[in-house]
Amino acid sequence: MNKLSEPQYHYGEHIVYSCRYHVIFCPKYRRKVLVDGIDTRLKEILPEIAESLGGSVLEMEVMPDHVHLLLDVDPRIGINDFVGSLKRRSSHIIRTEFPAMKKRLPSLWTRGKFIATIGSVSVETVNAYIENQKGI
Repeated sequence: MNKLSEPQYHYGEHIVYSCRYHVIFCPKYRRKVLVDGIDTRLKEILPEIAESLGGSVLEMEVMPDHVHLLLDVDPRIGINDFVGSLKRRSSHIIRTEFPAMKKRLPSLWTRGKFIATIGSVSVETVNAYIENQKGI
């Protein structure tokens, strides 16, 4: 079993959690602009930004026209706000370090995003656990 398939629990004041999300977002107009060093820079800055926001990037792939992330995020933060901050900060850095991006796109990222939860157990396992609580 690899590190990502094992549940990693985080412990805080009055909370224990493991919240993982698959996130996808794209450059404006789905342009293939995440190339020529921008992809490499994103791979450096996205984990740094995630950590500063209280989460972590477990896996990442930067394609020319979209980004895939496997994130581990504190549920007290909220995944929608977390991804919004990740996109906002990364856009600022990329557009500052690669000024040509300002000419190519009015903003780096689209407003949209895909977010799906990644469970450490199956829905069937959780259902069975809840149903079996009645007999305990």
